[in-house]
Amino acid sequence: MTFAPRTWSVGETVTAAMLNTEVRDQFNSMFAAWTAYTPAWSSAGTAPVIGNGSITGRYMKVGRTCHVAIRHVCGSSTTYGSGGYLWSLPFTSANAGVEYLGSARLTGTDAWLGQTVVSANSGLISPTFPASATNTRSATQTASVPEVLANGSIIRMSITYQTST
Repeated sequence: MTFAPRTWSVGETVTAAMLNTEVRDQFNSMFAAWTAYTPAWSSAGTAPVIGNGSITGRYMKVGRTCHVAIRHVCGSSTTYGSGGYLWSLPFTSANAGVEYLGSARLTGTDAWLGQTVVSANSGLISPTFPASATNTRSATQTASVPEVLANGSIIRMSITYQTST
C-alpha cells in the first residue's frame, strides 16, 4: 500500500534500501493484486445475519484514493433484518464536504441497477435502487426494496472514494 514519501535531507546518503522503500515498493504496491477484506453487514433496524450466504470485499488503496468492490450472496439461512442496509468499508472516507457515488447491481428475480453512497467521514456504504418496478425514485435497499431478497440473490457494489488517512 502506498504511503507518504519521506522527506530527504541535504547531504543525506541515499542507500539502495531507501530507494527500494521509497520508489520500488511504492510502485509495486500500485500494481499488486487488490487486498481482500470481509465487509460487515448491518442495517438501520433489526440486524441482518448472513447465515450460509457470503460477503466478500476487495480494495486497492493508492495514496488516499481507495477503490472498493463488494459481493454479497444471500443464502438459504440468511435473515434480512429491517431497515436500510449498510456494509463496512476498509477505510473511513475523508471529511471533504462531499459524498461519494458508485454503482450497485442486485440480481434476484429481476436485475436492478442502482448507486452506492458513502457520506463524508463515514466507514459505511449504502446502495440505493428504484423503490419498485412501478416507482423509479431512488430508495435505500432493504429486505424488500427493490424486491424481496431470497436465497441466491446477489448484491454487487463498487465505489472510489478519498480516505481520511
